[in-house]
Amino acid sequence: MGEPARGAALDGAAAADLARALGFLRGFARRRAPVVVPVPGGFGVLDARYPGSYDDNKLIVTASGGTDEGLAGRLLAAADEGLAQRLMAAADEVLSGREHRLVCVDDDRLGTACAPAFAAAGYEHETNLVMVFRGEPPHDSPPAERLGLEELAPVLRRDWRRTLPQAPDEVIDGLARRVSARLRGADTVAFRGVRAPSGEIAARADLYVHGGVAQIESVFTGHEHRGRGYAGALMRALLAEVAGAELIFLLADADDWPRHFYERLGFAEVGRTHAFLRT
Repeated sequence: MGEPARGAALDGAAAADLARALGFLRGFARRRAPVVVPVPGGFGVLDARYPGSYDDNKLIVTASGGTDEGLAGRLLAAADEGLAQRLMAAADEVLSGREHRLVCVDDDRLGTACAPAFAAAGYEHETNLVMVFRGEPPHDSPPAERLGLEELAPVLRRDWRRTLPQAPDEVIDGLARRVSARLRGADTVAFRGVRAPSGEIAARADLYVHGGVAQIESVFTGHEHRGRGYAGALMRALLAEVAGAELIFLLADADDWPRHFYERLGFAEVGRTHAFLRT
């Protein structure tokens, strides 16, 4: 898929789907968080049980609304570069008890406007694609296996330890246990997987369904199982499972290869979000 023109207006269907997907993400974040606090242009979420989890302790900034209706417009007009500093100040205040700072910006133009100031302050910048399923749902895919939290927890600990070999044990444990908090995020929160012939879980993913919208999240294949079709089998099973949803979407790193894998499955980009992280 070719790169869309930056700043170009989305067509009506894409814009509507993007708005609905972003609304889903915001609602999910609010419902799962024990603490929600207002910040300029959005809100922050906090979960003291998992202080090392970036996703459970972050700021979410929207293009409008929140405590400052004019924030996005002034940023986009570049009338006051100090507004980006306000977001970082809010992150310092809200996340003062955490060792990280994470600011997620839903609007592409707003995130682009903020990027230079965040970079100057030592933040890493990640761009994520909001991808909506436009293909034909599979009809003959074997269902994925339902995974319970008791079985999933040790798998998550193992995978996080491989990803973060230097992290303290309490951080790894928190990253594995935080999955239980997701159960509050949507009407349906499910964990699915496919197994290798050995019986080991080869690929896994989360599935969230709420208000006619389905999100596929945290798709992961173990290093030793990659390139063997497990992720494709899992994705086809998930798409078949939620074929009746009004909207199916996922997020993908704009700079990583899975976006092309999702495109081949029938997903198309409808928008971009930005995340700014300092550790």
